Amino acid sequence: MLRVMNELEQVWTQKLSEARLKAENSGCADVAEYLALRATNDMIRRTSVEWLLDSLSEIASDANRSGANVRIETENPHRFQFGNANLAGSLCRLHQGVRCLSVEAGWTRAPADGFMRGGALAVALVSHFGRSKYNAELVLVSGKNAPSWFSVDKNGKRELFDARNLQGHFRIFLGSV
Repeated sequence: MLRVMNELEQVWTQKLSEARLKAENSGCADVAEYLALRATNDMIRRTSVEWLLDSLSEIASDANRSGANVRIETENPHRFQFGNANLAGSLCRLHQGVRCLSVEAGWTRAPADGFMRGGALAVALVSHFGRSKYNAELVLVSGKNAPSWFSVDKNGKRELFDARNLQGHFRIFLGSV
């Protein structure tokens, strides 16, 4: 399934590139500019989602080398809802006994999927099975220097979310908190 998704991503990237060139050649600079921005944003989204899920897998793999016995599952492609939006992306799920930590991340792909609020390029949901008070909603936002993940609380306040925060969620998952 991953191979099929990668092929679809390649076809989509090629079609966007062809459409951008066609727009440039026909004098539609605004359309060409939009398509170039779309391609750049899609690359940022893919890279950022991969970083998030690969980092979680790496944390779990490191713990397994120390005997943690964490089972790692991934699902790609994966669809999920965030508010009224339908997102497409990937899922990484960690299991240890009855404990489960899930991180699903993605973005809207088509107009019918709705839109992501607050200027988000992508969204991620961190879910602790049976311990919902530790769940987190993340948004990927383009910053001054680079795009960054931010956790968003119920009041809309954003805080930078980095590898240390991901480690914290893993410690919660293990029951260390």
